[in-house]
Amino acid sequence: MASTSMLSCFFLLFFLPLTAAHTASSSTWVKAGYYNSASEISASDIKSTLFTHLLCAFSFINWTNYNIFINASELHKFSAFTQTVKSQNPTVSTLLSIWAGGRDNTFLFSMLNQSSHRKSFIHSSITTARSHGFQGIDLIGASPVPASELADFGKLLEEWRAAITSEARNSSKPELLLVMAGYYLRASDSTSYPFDSMQRNLDWVHFLAYDYYVPTKNNITGFHAALYGPTNWDNTDSGIKEWRRRGFSSNKLVIGLPYHGYAWTLVNQGENCIAAPASGPATTRDGSMGYKFIKSFLRSFGNNGVVSRFNNNFVVDEFTVAATVWVDFDDVDSIRAKVSYAKEKGLLGYNVFQLANDDNWVLSKAGEFNYQKTLLKIGL
Repeated sequence: MASTSMLSCFFLLFFLPLTAAHTASSSTWVKAGYYNSASEISASDIKSTLFTHLLCAFSFINWTNYNIFINASELHKFSAFTQTVKSQNPTVSTLLSIWAGGRDNTFLFSMLNQSSHRKSFIHSSITTARSHGFQGIDLIGASPVPASELADFGKLLEEWRAAITSEARNSSKPELLLVMAGYYLRASDSTSYPFDSMQRNLDWVHFLAYDYYVPTKNNITGFHAALYGPTNWDNTDSGIKEWRRRGFSSNKLVIGLPYHGYAWTLVNQGENCIAAPASGPATTRDGSMGYKFIKSFLRSFGNNGVVSRFNNNFVVDEFTVAATVWVDFDDVDSIRAKVSYAKEKGLLGYNVFQLANDDNWVLSKAGEFNYQKTLLKIGL
């Protein structure tokens, strides 16, 4: 646990002023968001004027032939996505999001290691994106790999970019965007990403700045998306610093903003501080709760004195119910602080996960408000 003086340092860091020198221009600032086609909202419900890029999730990889497929029940949603969101915001760019399998890289390795497999995947990704009207491709769920796989991972990105460039030249269409999501890395981790190839070939990487601690894996409470924290706690600032130390530039990095939190079951009633003993998830099967659900949850317990509070030191929100359930999440203040951080550190923008969890677009408007406020402050 951090001492009082250490936490005070983090508090001061949060209030460091923004500087124009580290701010991306208004023309390049990314305000992106994931839309899960399986969510309860439709694409027509998305307030697309709040975003510059929208990612439609998820398409998948057939690990037999390495082609991209979309579940038949969701196909019509992907086909209509671009036209639907552009009807409200013609300038928004849309991307097809491809799920790469998550933490188990076994299948990913089988693609990386064979030139023919990479070629099949690349061709199918471009064809699928074009056929459904998308303007870019996103790869999410590709975990860091051991050193033995870095060269092949780098080759995939090199070949992918070359194929995208060639396809645009031959079709006379604008070149597709190519982006991917990246996970948290510790300095001690032996796995990594092919950062040089990513820097050259990707338009940006969105850093998955959440799910550091979850009740299904950790037996003590932990903030799942803390911006700052002591050195022994995973947090976004340390994760981004590690990416930069390994060679990835800030100006191609986009911070992830979670529109979800987690509910933990406390072992000892009333012991609701960070690192308190926990016995697993509460409220839902894995403890995850969308922001909309969290706000409804808070309202239902409001008469019992349950209120959330903003934690300045970690830049998160939290509350406790009946002394037995502890919830951590991001509310408006946390979102605004993280957008300010992205501007201050010279990042390219932010990417939210996921849109359906917002509550009447309160969080999305908070990010947009803070962005516009920053532009006025620095005179852009």
